[in-house]
Amino acid sequence: MRVVRNFSIDQIEVFKHKLFQWSQQFETVVWLDSNQHQQQYGSFDCALAIEEFTSIKTDYFNGFEKLKEYQSHTKDYLFGYISYDVKNDIEKLHSKNFDGLQFPDLFFFQPQKLIFIKGDQVTFHYLQHVDDELEEDFEEIIEYHPVVTPEPATSDPVKIKLRMHKDEYHQKVRAVLDHIHRGDIYEANFCQEFYAENQTINPYRLYHELNKISEAPFATFFKRDDLFLLSATPERYLRKEGTKVISQPIKGTAKRLINPVEDEKLAFDLARDTKERAENIMIVDLVRNDLSRTAIKGSVHVEELCKVYTFKQVHQMISTICSVINPLTTHPVDIIKDTFPMGSMTGAPKISAMEIIENLEETKRGLYSGTVGYFTPEGDFDFNVVIRSILYNETLRYISYSVGSAITAKSTPEREYEECLLKAKAMKYVLQNS
Repeated sequence: MRVVRNFSIDQIEVFKHKLFQWSQQFETVVWLDSNQHQQQYGSFDCALAIEEFTSIKTDYFNGFEKLKEYQSHTKDYLFGYISYDVKNDIEKLHSKNFDGLQFPDLFFFQPQKLIFIKGDQVTFHYLQHVDDELEEDFEEIIEYHPVVTPEPATSDPVKIKLRMHKDEYHQKVRAVLDHIHRGDIYEANFCQEFYAENQTINPYRLYHELNKISEAPFATFFKRDDLFLLSATPERYLRKEGTKVISQPIKGTAKRLINPVEDEKLAFDLARDTKERAENIMIVDLVRNDLSRTAIKGSVHVEELCKVYTFKQVHQMISTICSVINPLTTHPVDIIKDTFPMGSMTGAPKISAMEIIENLEETKRGLYSGTVGYFTPEGDFDFNVVIRSILYNETLRYISYSVGSAITAKSTPEREYEECLLKAKAMKYVLQNS
């Protein structure tokens, strides 16, 4: 059982800043921030989950069954992640590429302390055995003095390396196109890694810088011991509200321009770009098929198709697909299992695309293109797509960020490479300029 207390705050942005810095003292942290994006589907502006009461950490083998058992038994708030490689639990696939990060495949925890911000309201949800700390923590956060001159985000200039050089990338994209022209697949999301070795960073400070320039609607800071995720993702993977399930894949990207007229024209052109629309619609069809596995017959529908949304760094084309499930016969974890990994990060047909990109990519994806999110006590959930993210193993001093693009029959290696560089821009900037 949880003790719930609600507080009204006058200067909510100041409180939010203090809350994030206060959270640095804990070993396990999940921070979810909508950055005040006005979303049709959303439960809070910001959430902080800290301190493990119970947890599950496992590799991909029987990963979903273990999560299902844990969620069914706990029936409480659970926060955590599912890495891309848990796909191997669903299909006869493997992940043998290089892994410099060494994150567990799946991790969730039941937080002892949980704090939500919505509007000017702050709500504390503390487990009963720590509820005597609730008032004390609130006062501590209110009185907290954020560091005025924090240490830099990086100790030295970060030397970023390419796991795949430009010519090799072009060659591999042509290999994907060969598969498309042969009819093996008709779309694949092909990714590449940028990395740095023997580097030390301040993850909290770096996340702050990344979020400041991106202000993404599904921004995430995750920490467990020496493992960190710093994410400025704009994409929702999957949300469940009662009997309704919502997926919002992103496919289609254009850069931002300083000149407002030219910038608006780029957004206008993106909405009408036949290649970008084709990418998006292919994934919409894939998501419709995935959702139909758990949906009440006839309930899958496209709520919004190929709508262009504008973010600080890029314009993005987003579609919204919904379904209705029978709560008496459908477990929340099964909805995730039947749609995982998300179509926007794989391709179509999904299994063939995953096999091809696994053979062509140089790096194990791990948490990149996986998902971070939470379950509620009622069995609802909300999960993002881990893109536009920096991953860091503090012990190994290994930093990684990956980017990808959707390859279709109309793709050219040059244009896809440019799209990757555009998506990598924010991560590269904060690593080299913070």
